Amino acid sequence: MTGTVIQSTGSFYEVQTPSGEIYICRIKGKFRLEDKKQTNPIAVGDFVDFDGAEGEGNIHTIQKRRNYIIRSAPNKKEYKHIIASNIDQCVIIASIAQPRTSHGFIDRILLTAYVYDIPAAVVFNKHDLIHKEKEDQLLKELMFTYNTIDITSFSTSVTKNENTDRLKSLLQNKISLICGHSGVGKSSLVNCIAPDLNLKVGEISKYTEKGLHTTTFAHMYALPFGGSIIDTPGIKEFGLLDVEPQELGHYFPEIRSRMHNCKFNDCLHINETGCAVLDALENGEIAPSRYTSYLTFYAELKANKKY
Repeated sequence: MTGTVIQSTGSFYEVQTPSGEIYICRIKGKFRLEDKKQTNPIAVGDFVDFDGAEGEGNIHTIQKRRNYIIRSAPNKKEYKHIIASNIDQCVIIASIAQPRTSHGFIDRILLTAYVYDIPAAVVFNKHDLIHKEKEDQLLKELMFTYNTIDITSFSTSVTKNENTDRLKSLLQNKISLICGHSGVGKSSLVNCIAPDLNLKVGEISKYTEKGLHTTTFAHMYALPFGGSIIDTPGIKEFGLLDVEPQELGHYFPEIRSRMHNCKFNDCLHINETGCAVLDALENGEIAPSRYTSYLTFYAELKANKKY
């Protein structure tokens, strides 16, 4: 039989057949040995072949992935952890207040999506909780920055029903990975546009002003208006993989579009003379926040590079 992995616990996998039947499956040991630098041999979104009966089964083949999105494992930076596979887009849910999502975190996910040629969007939730002029200005600047480089970005509010229809249109008839910090309102947003899913909604810690985890494992849910979402546990950090330091600029659209005008072919856009990227930065054509992310990622990749 063939099916789609809709939940992964690391030991068991829920596999749904095209007819809607769900089997609780295990995997054969050989999968665990194929890539010793990978923490999870099977991810939500994988198409698999399995033998099953009476609601249980054994997965024996993983079909070729159309794409996937990964990060370094939280406790083993040199290991890969596949978050989801065979997706149409990655939708980052962020917030400016309660909790605050840093632009660096957003840029990390955008970079990874760009590396694997996966379209991405940034949705700033909880707009109703922004009361400070400085926070409102930051929101406008970030949305402008992302929209300028052709990354869809808009704000939402569940309590005010702001732009929830726009989110619904974004997700309709697509397989979307939904990711972000705990507490940014991923579940509340999904429940707003698909109430029947009734996802568990978490709370914000009064002490840390950060979200408390409600989603334990990644899970794929079918949307009543077409398409599916893969809801992920709140991600605290997002380590970079599969990018060479000298190639980093290719994955920043605003840098990639200008690098051919640099004086030197091997320009790293840091302190070289005749750098078109630095000129654009000075002229206000590149957002300082994005360039800061570029420098941070370059230093990180350089430090992690093993010679």
